[in-house]
Amino acid sequence: MKLSVIVVNYNVEYFLEQCLHSVEIALQGIDSEVFVVDNHSVDGSVRMLNKKFPEVKLIVNTENVGFAKANNQAIHQAKGEYILLLNPDTLVESDTFAKTIAFMDQTPQAGGLGVKMVNGEGKFLPESKRSLPFPDVAFYKIFGLSKLFKKSRRFGKYHLTYLDPNEIHEVEVLSGAFMLLRKSMLDNIGYLDEDYFMYGEDIDLSYRITQAGFKNYYYPKTRIIHYKGESTKKSSINYVIVFYKAMQIFAKKHFSQKNAKVFNTLINIAIWLRASLSIIKRIIMKIIVPFFDMVLIFGGLFFMSYYWEKMILFPKGSSFPDEFLFIILPIYTFIWLISIYFAGGYKRPVKLENVGKGILTGTIIILLIYSLLSENLRFSRAIIVLGTLWVLVACFAFRYLIGKLHLPNYPVGKYRSKRVLIIGDINEAKRISILLGTTPIQNEFVGFINHKHKEEENKNEEFIGNLSQLKDIISIYRINELIFCGENLPSKEIINIMSDLEEWSLEFKIAPSKSIYIIGSNSINVYGDLYTLHVNSIAKKGNLQKKRVFDVVMALLFCFFYPFCVWLVKHKSMFYRNIIMVLSGKKTWVGYSPLINKTNFPLPHLRKSVLFPSDILQLEQFNDEIIYQVNNIYAQDYKINTDLRIIFKAFKHLGR
Repeated sequence: MKLSVIVVNYNVEYFLEQCLHSVEIALQGIDSEVFVVDNHSVDGSVRMLNKKFPEVKLIVNTENVGFAKANNQAIHQAKGEYILLLNPDTLVESDTFAKTIAFMDQTPQAGGLGVKMVNGEGKFLPESKRSLPFPDVAFYKIFGLSKLFKKSRRFGKYHLTYLDPNEIHEVEVLSGAFMLLRKSMLDNIGYLDEDYFMYGEDIDLSYRITQAGFKNYYYPKTRIIHYKGESTKKSSINYVIVFYKAMQIFAKKHFSQKNAKVFNTLINIAIWLRASLSIIKRIIMKIIVPFFDMVLIFGGLFFMSYYWEKMILFPKGSSFPDEFLFIILPIYTFIWLISIYFAGGYKRPVKLENVGKGILTGTIIILLIYSLLSENLRFSRAIIVLGTLWVLVACFAFRYLIGKLHLPNYPVGKYRSKRVLIIGDINEAKRISILLGTTPIQNEFVGFINHKHKEEENKNEEFIGNLSQLKDIISIYRINELIFCGENLPSKEIINIMSDLEEWSLEFKIAPSKSIYIIGSNSINVYGDLYTLHVNSIAKKGNLQKKRVFDVVMALLFCFFYPFCVWLVKHKSMFYRNIIMVLSGKKTWVGYSPLINKTNFPLPHLRKSVLFPSDILQLEQFNDEIIYQVNNIYAQDYKINTDLRIIFKAFKHLGR
């Protein structure tokens, strides 16, 4: 057997499914086996594997034994000439295995090989090639010199940034995300060191490979997507501590006692610095918006009072006392800030209605306090009224500015609207548009792009263009998100497109074949970029009761407005009968789209319906499997506003 692929999984079902689909394609024509070691996931990964990948050799652990031990479990059973350690949050090109195996066959001194990695935005990941973290290298990395002097052979050694990322190089360290290894070599030098629970085991093994006389190679002639990126995971205190503790294990094991002490001192400094910076950053992130609110509110009130005093009070021979300017106005400001806080105005994502509620609540509190004060302490009511208007305008304008800047830590509104293109053949693209319509992301769907390049293959009028026109379409329609149909586009082409559009500040997502998930993010930890469904089954008793109440209310409204509604509906007499049947409980307004073979697609029971989820998507030409997916999505994530949206969109069919 030529190749054994080993994937260790822990609660990343959606990424694992996409990864294994790409592995299946890349293994065609190669004598191979695939292992998945599950470290006690609770997200349904094992169930998904048994259902969709029965050929995979599955090892299920009853606890999380860590990355190194889990890989070793599979290596002991592996029969391949080569062992590939592959992360579940990756996507390989169709020729990745063929190319890397060919290079290893032609390079007998090669003990291990890593490939060029890009993140979910198509950007090159510097950890694709690294050096060993000796004290000087670690020092330059910890104190930022490696970032400042990337082209320096001395300072840029950690990620070998002075080397061309598009050329093959001999390197010291391979990434555990993709690590192709000779099995015979592993049998001689030993497998992954299980002293490392997570992080560091790839560095340790890379070092032992070179110590045994073999070489490690960085091979950029093929690429993989690695969703890990440089995102939230690497900025967390927990990551810093776990990663650097792993480095301490490495130092103790491989460095001299003197170097190990120096290295450990650097590590402790790094942990302290990173932790301090992380805490300071969190504090700043929490107080920055309230701070600007305070400056805007107090500054506006002070200026308003100054202007009122100069234009209104001075001509009358009076003025505001100092207590008003330096005690009362700060108290007003404090009350408004506290009211916004308790109304949820500082929670993220920012909801403007909560900010407005807080401001109005603060105004009421100020007016109540004002009414209880003695006459000599009552200052201008006009300042309170004008101040309220100023606070509303200032706070809303400030948040509007934040929204326009698209700051990642302060999204304004529930979700930022995205202008989306779907690339694939028409049937698969329509299937993805269904999934897109069920997610809570507010999208402005623009259209479908043919995955073919040639103009003559773009005859379907439902396409707005093909791949050769993609850049023009993005520019004209102001697109900010692309979704690739994994069934139609090979991984290599997806990565090519992502890399070609790297400078366009687009978001990219991939819809795996036959999956109900749309996956994509700069990082596996940025869950908000993973479009999936919330489980709110229609079979729940509460949802069935809500649905029945909704049916009755809508039927009564249709009765009341019948003289107006009837002119908008086809088959007018049947519309009246449907109202009566819904009221009597024999029908529901919205239910499942009809299936030819219902026994193959079991779903929770619903009454016969007037309208279907597919009505707004015009999918009658699709087969049972696609219609079932539409029904299943409707059943999994039931909301009353879904029924309402379907009724408004398909109003003319109420007489069906």
